[in-house]
Amino acid sequence: MSHSKPSVPTSPADDQLQAQRALRQALGHFGTGVTVITARQAGQDGLVGLTVNSFSSVSMEPALVLWSLSNKSPNLAAFAPGSPHVIHILADTQKDLAYRFANPKVDKFADVDYVMNEAFDAPVIAGCVARFYCETESLLQGGDHSIILARVLRFDTATHNPLLFVKGSMLSTDTLAPV
Repeated sequence: MSHSKPSVPTSPADDQLQAQRALRQALGHFGTGVTVITARQAGQDGLVGLTVNSFSSVSMEPALVLWSLSNKSPNLAAFAPGSPHVIHILADTQKDLAYRFANPKVDKFADVDYVMNEAFDAPVIAGCVARFYCETESLLQGGDHSIILARVLRFDTATHNPLLFVKGSMLSTDTLAPV
């Protein structure tokens, strides 16, 4: 006679959570760059900064990029149509910035090397691989996120190695071999 543990029925909510975790893990196989996006909170003096890896180019003419933000984010209003923001592609030496700007419980700009670009009205972080000075063109609804379509007004680049994110880990291009 074999003894086995009785099966425990799962609820539909448990099944949905398990499916979401599996999807997140599968999506993690797609490597991305890591960005920090900064702005000034509309109608306030507060600065906004968040880590985003859902960044992509859309068009060269006109110059458009996109990224997404949770509809539950308290920062969503800072990216209304017409709002300026700066997209910073992080260097492989800026892993700590990625974690800092992903944490909603810290003063994100404390001890960060940045300047206020008064003409553009957004914080500009030093030491990045590239910066895109953007204005929100439109917001599109995509499930539980808003897709921010942004017009690139200008950009600058540096020769640093980019920070990459894949399978839940931050990597440098120095640790990757060409194929």
